[in-house]
Amino acid sequence: MFGLMMDEPLLISSQIAFAARFHGHVEVVSRTVEGPIHRGTWGTVARRAAQLAHALTRLGVKPGDRVATIAWNTHRHLELYFAVSGMGAVLHTINPRLPPDQLVYVVDHAEDTVLFFDTTFTKLAQLAASRCPSVRQVVAMTDAAHLPEVPGALAYESLLDGQPDTFDWPRLDERTASSLCYTSGTAGSPKGVLYSHRSTVLHSYAIAMADALAISAADVTLPVVPMFHVNAWGVPYAAAMVGSKLVLPGPGLDGKSLLELIDAERVNSLLGVPTVWANLLAHLRAEGRRLTTVKKVTIGGAACPTSMIRAFEEGHGARVLHAWGMTETSPLGTANVMLPKHEGLPYEETLAVKAKQGRPIYGVDMRLVGDDGTVQPHDGKSPGHLQVRGPWVASAYFRQEGADAHADGWFATGDIATLDPDGYMQITDRSKDVIKSGGEWVSSIDLENAAVGHPGVIQAAAIGLPHPKWGERPLLLVVRAPGHEPSREEVAAFLEARLVKWWMPDAIEFIEALPIGATGKILKRTLREMYAEYRFVT
Repeated sequence: MFGLMMDEPLLISSQIAFAARFHGHVEVVSRTVEGPIHRGTWGTVARRAAQLAHALTRLGVKPGDRVATIAWNTHRHLELYFAVSGMGAVLHTINPRLPPDQLVYVVDHAEDTVLFFDTTFTKLAQLAASRCPSVRQVVAMTDAAHLPEVPGALAYESLLDGQPDTFDWPRLDERTASSLCYTSGTAGSPKGVLYSHRSTVLHSYAIAMADALAISAADVTLPVVPMFHVNAWGVPYAAAMVGSKLVLPGPGLDGKSLLELIDAERVNSLLGVPTVWANLLAHLRAEGRRLTTVKKVTIGGAACPTSMIRAFEEGHGARVLHAWGMTETSPLGTANVMLPKHEGLPYEETLAVKAKQGRPIYGVDMRLVGDDGTVQPHDGKSPGHLQVRGPWVASAYFRQEGADAHADGWFATGDIATLDPDGYMQITDRSKDVIKSGGEWVSSIDLENAAVGHPGVIQAAAIGLPHPKWGERPLLLVVRAPGHEPSREEVAAFLEARLVKWWMPDAIEFIEALPIGATGKILKRTLREMYAEYRFVT
């Protein structure tokens, strides 16, 4: 027996249609590449997305065609999110920080037909178009006055001029592909994760829940997480659903630019990776300023040090929400929302809970598996390889459909983690980065987080290097904070009070800068190559 409910497909076009109808007056503010602030509304986004869909149809874009973007977080990129997917094509957002050969690879592999680009990335667009025969049209995301000298390029605003501002969005199968994002390719070629309308809408519902990212109409949301990576954590879609005011930073991701936008638009919700917030906090300290409107800072993409949580919460009165996910999980898998049992705990105990990546949100199941394949207990102590499954978790990679992305119905994340009885998950390392010393695992993440708690340390990375007795031991690489000159002895003494003895690094070296990958993460593989000849003094 089936229920007697209407069978309406879950489609991205329904999100923007709902936004236009029920909160079309809510602002969408964007810093443009050209400089000025652009002010619109969700109604404006809906109308311009319709114009764009008509323009794409005239360019010959058909259902299933891939349309690429190399762009910042702007109103035009937002319009592409809804227009391309809504008409049944696939939006392929490209990370401009990929090495040029990898960028060309993903355009070629996806067989993108039209390439949209912000003028910042003109050379990258020209490179991709010249080397990828599938690209038949390039569009600069600007007006005619700022159109760069690129053979055959069209101006975005000219493309929209004269097009109808309503579009008959097709009634698609909700399993239709909607967007495509490639992994950063730190090992081998990047792999394509192909999202569906169904997975995207379900993920939107999930992240809007109170026990997830809690995006609501009361929020003025500034996603610093890029729209070119994992659909900006799904925030644009959820914001359209609930009617949150959306503030898009464009290319201005430095502390000064972000603070100007936060103050001017009275932003109360921020989302981004730790490296971005480290820069914002450094700017605030240097200027002697304080965040006055921000109530919530969502931090993901890498483990958040407790020193950063403390800085936002004690220094700026903003609640930190620690979250975890990956390209293959759309991305949200866990969110660190406190339980009633934690109320009234001393702050230091609360901080220890907040440092974990949080509990799975409904729709995501997870387990830990040992090296021998046995499922590990959820006791908060037993580490294992983290595996996940759910309706917005990848089952295979694009054009590798014959080889599942998972085994036994579970996706292997590549993370080492623990799970406690309340469901709180804590990443202790990446499988490839874990330091194995004398048969025991040393968490490079815990070691790094302890190090950046020192006021003279702005960044730190721990890698395992060969040791004649223990197999591997940690080398800690430290970037000094501006204006500070801590010695090795000072950093070591600071760590000794915070780490178990056998986790202490065998050596500490100071470095000018750490290599950062396309998604803002420290490239441990590069560091291991740089220090391959390093030898500990024994």
